[in-house]
Amino acid sequence: MDRLDKIGKTILLAALFSAWLLPAGWDAALGSEENGGIAGDWLTHYRSARSLGLGGSFTALADEPIGMIWNPAGLTQLFSNEVYVETARLFEGTSVNSFSFAVPGRKFPSLGLSILTMSSGTFERTNEFNDVTGSFNESDMAFVLSASHDFHPFISAGANVKVVRQSLDEYNDTGLGLDLGMLFKVAPRLSLGASLLNIGGPSLSLRDTDESYPVEFRGGFALQVLSGRALVTAEIVHLSGVETSFHGGTEYWVNQNMALRLGLDAMSPSGGLRCRLPREIKLDYGMENHELGITHRFSLGYAFGGFFARSSADPSVFSPFGGRSATKFHLSSKTRKEVRDWSLALTDKYEHEVRRFGGKGTPPAHVMWDGKADTGVSLPDGIYVYRLTVTDSDGRVVTGETGTVEIDTSISQVKVPVVVDKR
Repeated sequence: MDRLDKIGKTILLAALFSAWLLPAGWDAALGSEENGGIAGDWLTHYRSARSLGLGGSFTALADEPIGMIWNPAGLTQLFSNEVYVETARLFEGTSVNSFSFAVPGRKFPSLGLSILTMSSGTFERTNEFNDVTGSFNESDMAFVLSASHDFHPFISAGANVKVVRQSLDEYNDTGLGLDLGMLFKVAPRLSLGASLLNIGGPSLSLRDTDESYPVEFRGGFALQVLSGRALVTAEIVHLSGVETSFHGGTEYWVNQNMALRLGLDAMSPSGGLRCRLPREIKLDYGMENHELGITHRFSLGYAFGGFFARSSADPSVFSPFGGRSATKFHLSSKTRKEVRDWSLALTDKYEHEVRRFGGKGTPPAHVMWDGKADTGVSLPDGIYVYRLTVTDSDGRVVTGETGTVEIDTSISQVKVPVVVDKR
């Protein structure tokens, strides 16, 4: 285990304990402030299902379309076109919904669009004598257009143009703002992120007074540990003239298709999970123990096109002693830069790697497998999982979906010649 793994493991264990054992009274001790009345609070404290599970610590990660609202530079990490939708029902009939779409760039910048909405429940309208005269609603909407580009294999930068609109009863207004973000890959498994949000606005005036969104600074790190199976994130968020808060979280992949999360969102415990479904569909769930009660968020993501690494086995069931004694893996890929190397790994039911193909440059159109391990020993009957991984010249790794191939010696076809005696 290298030094990064040792450091990350220590942080991981500390985060797991503190998330559940931290006394609620420490929130006040750290000087948190009531800020529910600040302009744009709904957007400042917006969390996606995944970021909520990580305690709101997402600036150094931001590797999904919705991540642009915290750090637009994160779009450079996407390999596929992605659609992302989310919904959350909060308190007193309030709901928050979002739609995001991103397209990774090759020669041109990566581009993204996010639309976020918040609608409240119904409030009573009263006159100066406190008599009920009717009801009204509040609604907020934000359009975020994003562009990002990697100026170096280890440095990315991005910007958002943000248009927000607020409606309160018969009053409404629209404002414009700018966000800037940067992402630094300081090591293969360690990234640093920083962003400056709400530069020069948005500023809204529902009646006579202008209210501007406070400038927000976010900075943190994301560290992969346990050979990439776990993730540790942490960051500091400072709202100009309002507050400074700490956020941190962990993510652990139980297997190739499910991850569990645990975090601290400004000293409130949070958690969540992700399920990978077939055809590049991702389902995320996040929850937080808010002072008003537990909140839940659900999101659905779908990736298609873009950069990819694909593999398929033909036949998917074979016998080393049968008529078809080997299976052919068909390989194809597309990367942002030229391919540096590739590998096709096969694992058994215990997730132990039994065979690996690989080489420099673009993967070949196909490779043959005869059911033997790297040692040359024939493997037992069973189902084996395979996955193609391609790395480009900048060190970006594109990993394909997993597939399965089965060895079944019971389908062996042994042909015994029949000799007919014509005497």
